Amino acid sequence: RVAPILGLMGKKVVHMGGSGAGVAGKLANNYLLAVSNIATAEAMNLGIKLGLDPHQLADLVNGSSGQCWSSSVNNPIQGVSPDAPVEKDFDGGFAVGLMRKDLGLAMKAARESGAELELAKRAEEVYEHVEDSEGMKDFSVVYRWLERRNVGGTVKMVR
Repeated sequence: RVAPILGLMGKKVVHMGGSGAGVAGKLANNYLLAVSNIATAEAMNLGIKLGLDPHQLADLVNGSSGQCWSSSVNNPIQGVSPDAPVEKDFDGGFAVGLMRKDLGLAMKAARESGAELELAKRAEEVYEHVEDSEGMKDFSVVYRWLERRNVGGTVKMVR
């Protein structure tokens, strides 16, 4: 009965089970998104620092096993995902502070349930630093934060 109403909030409605199951699914999904967003930013930063063309790298990743929502829909490199927040200086989208909140909720649920989240603490630290330096930008601004922290020059592995 509520599927049409829930459909207004997202593209896909999945019945997860009894009371609380939807929240549990949202926490698990958003934890994965928090981590994959950082990994996407790091992978793009690495490839670019190794001398790869960012658009070719994005094509490779998005056609291979590394593809995820953060790399294909919300890619932090200009010109890769036409509607991504990077095209508007990371304005709009899902704010870093909201991702920190969701990550914190997932970490709390993990502690309460006994689930181990090995990457959560470091992800929390990254988003804290990003929010301090970038403010209320879209959480894909992690890429710009990493880029600004780069040391040394580009190592051309490509001949």
